[in-house]
Order: sequence, then C-alpha cells, then structure tokens
Amino acid sequence: MPRQLAALFCFCVFDTLGFGILIPLVPYMADRFGTAPQFITPVLGSYSLCQLLAAPWWGRLSDRYGRRPVLMSSLSGACASYVLLGFAHNIWWLLASRMLAGAMAGNIAAVFAYAADVSAPEKRAASLGVVGAAIGIGFTLGQPIGGLLAGGDPRTANFSLPAAVSVGTSLLAILLARFVLPESHSAEHRRLHPDEPRAGAWRLLAARKALALLAAATLIVTYSQAILESIFAIWALHRYGYGPRVVGFLLFAVALPALLMQGGLVRVLVPRLGEGRLASLGAVAYVAGLLCLGYADTLAGTVSGLLLCGVGLGAYNPSASALASKQSRGHDRGAVMGAYVASASLARVLGPLSSGALYAALGPAAPFLVGACVTLPAAYLVRRAAKLT
Repeated sequence: MPRQLAALFCFCVFDTLGFGILIPLVPYMADRFGTAPQFITPVLGSYSLCQLLAAPWWGRLSDRYGRRPVLMSSLSGACASYVLLGFAHNIWWLLASRMLAGAMAGNIAAVFAYAADVSAPEKRAASLGVVGAAIGIGFTLGQPIGGLLAGGDPRTANFSLPAAVSVGTSLLAILLARFVLPESHSAEHRRLHPDEPRAGAWRLLAARKALALLAAATLIVTYSQAILESIFAIWALHRYGYGPRVVGFLLFAVALPALLMQGGLVRVLVPRLGEGRLASLGAVAYVAGLLCLGYADTLAGTVSGLLLCGVGLGAYNPSASALASKQSRGHDRGAVMGAYVASASLARVLGPLSSGALYAALGPAAPFLVGACVTLPAAYLVRRAAKLT
C-alpha cells in the first residue's frame, strides 16, 4: 500500500472510530430524555441535514486550499460536538451536538478526493475500497466499544465516557493529519487551474448525467441505510428489550461483512464484474437483507438480515464511489465528490425523518419493508451510469 494511502487509512480509522462509538447511544440518550420514537429519529437526521448543507462547501475548500487543512478543521469541530454531547442533559443539548457535528463533517468528501488524488484511474476502485475498509473498521470497532462503555442497561447507561473516548480518537486523527499525512493536492497542482469556475453541487449534477444517476442511486441506497441505522436501536429495545451493549454487537453484524468486502473482496471482484455490475449486485443484496429484517421474528433471522445488508453495502459503496470519482476533471475532484456525498447526506436527512413516523404509524416492520421497495431501482440506475462512464 502506498505511504499516502496507508496514512489516510489510519486517519479514517481514528476518525470514524470516534463517530462509530456514539452511533448506538444517541437513540438511548433521547429515550432517556422522554422523547417519542417519531421525534428521536429526526434528532439523528439533524446531523445529516447540516452535513448536506456543509459537505459541498468543504469539498470546494479542499480543492482551493488542500485536503489536509479541511481534514483537521472539520475534526476539530467534531471534537467540540462530542464534548457537547457528553454534557447533554436534555434533548436540546443532544440536538445541538448532532447539528454541530454535521456542520463540521467535511472530512468525508475530502477523504474521498484525497484517495482519488493518489490513485491511478485503474486502481481507484481498490483505493476507495481501502478507504471504505478503514471507515468500516471504525464503525465495526466503534459500535461494540460504544455499547461496552455505555453498559447493558438502558436505564443506567453511561454516555459521558464514550463521548470522552470519541474526543480522544478524533485528537489522534488530527495529530496524524498534521504530522504524518502528506498533502495530496499541492499548491502547484492547484495553480494549474487558477481560473477554472467551480460549479455548485446541483449544477454539477445537472451537467453530468452519469454523476446524477449515481447520486440518485446512492440517495436511495443511503436512504434505506439511514432508516435501518436510525430505527434499529428503538426496534431492538421494543422487540427484544436490548440495551446499548447488545445493539452495538448486533450492528457489528452489518459492519463486519461490509469491512471484509471493502477491504479485500472488492479488489478481486471489480476486475471480474466491473464497478457497475458489482454495485448493482450490492444494491440487490441490501434489499434482500432489509426484507429479512422486516419479516424476522427470531434473533437468527435478525442477524441474517444484518449480514446481508453488510455484504450489500460493502459491494455497493466503493464501486459507486469509484464511478463517481471518474466524473471529475482532476481540478474539481473535491467538488464532484462533495456533490456525490451531498446526495447521501440528503438521504440521511430523509431516512430518519420518515423512519420514526413509519414505525409509529404502520408498525415495526414498515421501515425495513419501505426501505427495501425504495432501494430496488438503484440496481438499474447504477448500471445505466456505468454505461455512460
């Protein structure tokens, strides 16, 4: 693995570890504050709403000033949001912490742009798979760690300690970016296109049809993923009485196969199947996993559904990201990836806003079944985008 990509890998692990630690805890915090399910999930969606507004801006900043300053600045904001969450004593503090974290979440677009910067076109899917694997490691380890730190009883769970650990991992990532991670988008490279206009996210999508199709496919895949992530802890609490510790380990069943796919199998499968076909098969596998969850009435059925979801996401995400990066023209890679990430951020707003309402109005299975129906067209959209690339 090239030195730059290895450093980026370590950065992503520490970054997403801090984020992953808190994923299974926020619904329990909101529940402790007496918040109803249909209002808990919008709190989760507030993060993505702010990310949606901020991600394209961070992407353009990374094109203009370089990737490293954006990575360090956004992580500093993440640290502040974790401190705020650790001291939260009502739902409004919790909401403020999630909104601040989302507004400062500029690192995803910059990370994808960095990986594309240091990769040859024919190796881009593999490099993005490595980045996806690093993100997967953070989520994979973070969720059970967060559950263990919080404890198994929802009534007595400790939320301050996980927040403090998240601050520590983010500080490590900042130090890594400052002293180890070299700049991939140097001043010399930026001067090659000093007068190039930098289109906004929606203008880029309107001008590049394949990018728009990929963004639409990723929007609906991520929408169903956001439904799963936002409602699963509430569903598990009401269905089985599970606390943060068990939910953290159950979510491990999604993260682990996604990690294995992105970290190794994608490199083998892309040369054989192509990015478009692999992404399409990933979307179908994810739909199958959601259907399993919707009809699951045992723990074994639940775990099977989560594993299928993990395999599907592990195949879809790096393949679709690689296709999206090919829509750039070198100088605007950060803006292109920012626009692509913005579609996922929009989905992460819509998913939590609808999942709680679906759960309350139509029953526990409804969020998963609706997510499956919405996601199925992604298999067609991504294949069509691949033909235009």
